[in-house]
Amino acid sequence: MERVGGCLCGETRYEIVGDPVRVIYCHCNDCKKQTSAPYSIVASYAKEQVSIQKPGFLKTYESVGDSGMPVKRTFCSNCGSPIFSEVHVAPEMLHIKAGGFDDMSWLEPSAEIYTKDKVRCANINESIDSYAGGRPRK
Repeated sequence: MERVGGCLCGETRYEIVGDPVRVIYCHCNDCKKQTSAPYSIVASYAKEQVSIQKPGFLKTYESVGDSGMPVKRTFCSNCGSPIFSEVHVAPEMLHIKAGGFDDMSWLEPSAEIYTKDKVRCANINESIDSYAGGRPRK
């Protein structure tokens, strides 16, 4: 399966080969701030699955996550659209912000994380896995 997507202005585009490791809803306050939305939908892929076109337009903002380690949030420097995040606890992964996919009809998150920060208007399917903080590592 190949997925394509990009930013609002079209200066940043990506292609992804294969299925994501997981798709989740994230309710953390940083994702809410970055997307200006009550939650973010994130599709996690191994870095080698993702090919970024025009990487010169990408800019990265680094903050500190709950682990006390860096979280890198990469976005288009022209229009500000969030593209992906990288977390220290999973350095082999890129967490693609699902709003950038050209076709989002296939998205079906299997879990939600940081529900301790969930806003009341975020009505998510109650049958999926739900975690007050980050997803437990196996």
